[in-house]
Amino acid sequence: MKPILVTGGTGFVGANVVRELVARGAGSVRVLARRGGDRRALDGVPVEIVEGDLLDRASLARAVTGADTLYHVAADYRLWARDPTELHRVNVDGTRAILEAAGEAGVRRIVYTSTVGALGLPTDGTPGTEDTPVSLADMVGPYKASKFLAERIAMDLAARGLPVVIVNPSAPIGPWDVKPTPTGQMIVDFMRGRMFATLDTGLNIVHVRDVARGHVLAAERGRVGERYILGHLRGNLSLAEIGRLLAEATGRSAPRLRVPYALAWCGAACTEAVARLTGRPPAVPLTAVRMARKRMYFSPTKAVRELGLPQTDPREALHDAVRWFAAHGYARVAAGAQVAAR
Repeated sequence: MKPILVTGGTGFVGANVVRELVARGAGSVRVLARRGGDRRALDGVPVEIVEGDLLDRASLARAVTGADTLYHVAADYRLWARDPTELHRVNVDGTRAILEAAGEAGVRRIVYTSTVGALGLPTDGTPGTEDTPVSLADMVGPYKASKFLAERIAMDLAARGLPVVIVNPSAPIGPWDVKPTPTGQMIVDFMRGRMFATLDTGLNIVHVRDVARGHVLAAERGRVGERYILGHLRGNLSLAEIGRLLAEATGRSAPRLRVPYALAWCGAACTEAVARLTGRPPAVPLTAVRMARKRMYFSPTKAVRELGLPQTDPREALHDAVRWFAAHGYARVAAGAQVAAR
């Protein structure tokens, strides 16, 4: 059986994709990983590690040799970078390089991991879909802009015959968020009692296990050149609602204060000014505050209908995330919290 290659397999979503493939008995799973990178998310998983880099085309050619399927999950996911061009090089140039290498190697199927951040949001407040109009000018910050451009590359190559299917995860949460991601860090901060207030914003919460399964289903059933939102039909939750569910899971009190957008913007701008001087990432990037001005609500109806995307209850996703962070020493939960009894 030909191997399956996963880029970004040491990251949050990628590691869950790898674990899903192994659990399904998919055969040989190969992971492209940078030399010296953090591989804790793959602890105990029998995979072949191929060292390389998205900016090293020779290493990409070696990695895709003989592969049947490519899951290109790797991305530079930072909402602040001292040099924003780094995000472009990895997310745009790196995506073009790995997809072209896969095409040259004759890979049978490619799943490219984009983000709902590259999609449009309706002006009437209804959830966005794969077809909501959007442009580069709508992208907030260099991360979203880079993913928008990378997605356009994937769509262009698909139009030329490359067997690419695009998936757009919403806000995944759950186990193996080692670093953690910005959404995972929000959960850790809540568990540590550091989330005192919320902004008037919202996210589409989805269990990372469903996102991983959505990748595999996209490879099996997805239509070439199509995009699929990997989210939850009931996952559109305000930050205040997420706070209440986290309170249930952790035994802590939900935040009661709401920070005005202008105040949050000023605070983030100040922390970024310090970050530019020190080189250390700000606690709250300005891009994150700017993104919060809109509720990131999306509909995964197409993925549920065409792929059979699973729909794990968002409450369970939050409980699983809290349990994993607690078990791995990131933070504690209060005695008697419901997550302890699940």
